Amino acid sequence: MLSEHKAGRAVGICSVCSAHPLVIKAALSHALRIGSDVLIESTSNQVNQDGGYTGMRPVDFRRLVLDLANQAGLAPERVVLGGDHLGPNCWQGLPAEEAMIKSEELIRQYVEAGFAKIHLDCSMSCADDPVPLSDEVVAGRAARLCRVAEEAWRRVEGEPPVYIVGTEVPVPGGATEDLAELEVTSPEAAVATIEAHHESFKALGLEEAWPRVVGLVVQPGVEFDHHKVVDYQPEAALALSRRIEDYPFMVFEAHSTDYQFDTNLKRLVQDHFAILKVGPGVTFAMREALWALDAIEQELFAENASGLRSIVLEEMNIEPKYWKSYYSSEGGALLLDKQYSLSDRVRYYWSRPNVVKAMEVMQRNFEQRTPPLTMVSQYLPGQYSAVRSGEITFGVESVVIHKVQEVLSQYATACVE
Repeated sequence: MLSEHKAGRAVGICSVCSAHPLVIKAALSHALRIGSDVLIESTSNQVNQDGGYTGMRPVDFRRLVLDLANQAGLAPERVVLGGDHLGPNCWQGLPAEEAMIKSEELIRQYVEAGFAKIHLDCSMSCADDPVPLSDEVVAGRAARLCRVAEEAWRRVEGEPPVYIVGTEVPVPGGATEDLAELEVTSPEAAVATIEAHHESFKALGLEEAWPRVVGLVVQPGVEFDHHKVVDYQPEAALALSRRIEDYPFMVFEAHSTDYQFDTNLKRLVQDHFAILKVGPGVTFAMREALWALDAIEQELFAENASGLRSIVLEEMNIEPKYWKSYYSSEGGALLLDKQYSLSDRVRYYWSRPNVVKAMEVMQRNFEQRTPPLTMVSQYLPGQYSAVRSGEITFGVESVVIHKVQEVLSQYATACVE
């Protein structure tokens, strides 16, 4: 893809950043249907040597994805695994050297598990660091982690990893403040980031790895806060877009492209933002489908309904750490934020035991009684059409997967010329 893009074709790839099995199933079956490869990434807070918030180490995540690919009938060589924001992100409260030692182990486990795309992100300040860090410090730490990755790859052999450097602003997962507009990364800042990393790689004898630094994360002017999307404005990113043409093996990686219009996604690819990441956008679609199914279930099954939506909200109140620092609202506004914020903090609660049990009850209910198509049309019009045409049969899993694939289809269209 990178070779074709640098040769002048407006092609790209979507990076699906989610650890939820239903989202992964949706991505795998979508790739099978359209005949493409699929790039699935986990973040350092989702999957790490301590289990992350999913309870999975890198080898566990790889096993999950490849098992699901086998079930879907997708050949394993068509699945690319990536690690996102790999660095001190999870250990910012520690002194820098302690955090970097943990980061080295993180990188080692990702590469040894077969992750082929590694985002080296050391942009965050640790407990004894100044704020912000200089380009030289960030690049020096990234090169240190790259050396670990190269050593790990040579031990396990196989295809050498490719690397992504740089980071976006605001923080991963959506802005916490109300956004009006964003400052696009300046061409000068992008070049400074690239050159600082190049010098750090040379200083550690990593010149052989440097051509495999295939992507730079910048801010192209796309973001979302709780209830608003900042749309891509091509003219604002024009100078930045042209500057990457000076680097024959490198494209931009755009984070937080969730919720952009189809035309914006296509233009991003045309403007050399050839790697488009989506995360909360796909789990938001999953939550939309499950809330709609909950509404149908309440009408059909009354007191025997799973109460999924209520149970999720109850679990969010029991364990507020995944949303508390994101939402400053109160009362009814807080209830809306917890459910409908574009940052989708609900995604942290699907694996909790009470939520899993409620999902199982919902599945059993709909296995026993299929709702009339008129009800499906009321709450899930896109899935109504798919059921009516015979594209899918009605069920919790098939409805959720189809809803997620509506999002993935936008990216697939944007990534072909």
